[in-house]
Amino acid sequence: MARKAKGRIAVDDESPELTAADFARAKRMRDVMPDVVEAMKRGRGRPKLAQPKERVSLRLDSKIIAAYRATGDGWQSRINAVLARALPKTKRRSVKASRQAD
Repeated sequence: MARKAKGRIAVDDESPELTAADFARAKRMRDVMPDVVEAMKRGRGRPKLAQPKERVSLRLDSKIIAAYRATGDGWQSRINAVLARALPKTKRRSVKASRQAD
């Protein structure tokens, strides 16, 4: 049989046991800290982007990949920037307009 844990509960003077009167005086967290409660409802992680990037498979020359990888972290973003600058100006406007329409 299991033995009772006598004397194993430590008395803590800094945080005494709550009484019925303590519970009667207690207030709801949403009344005292509504901003904290709202932050907890939002969830975790980064907010969703309005226009997230799309994953695609693209075949590039191995020299190009090696050269961009050698530039360090963010090499995919740099390739994306170069491709965006390479768009014809008329296309670039239509892409921006279609994104704003979404």
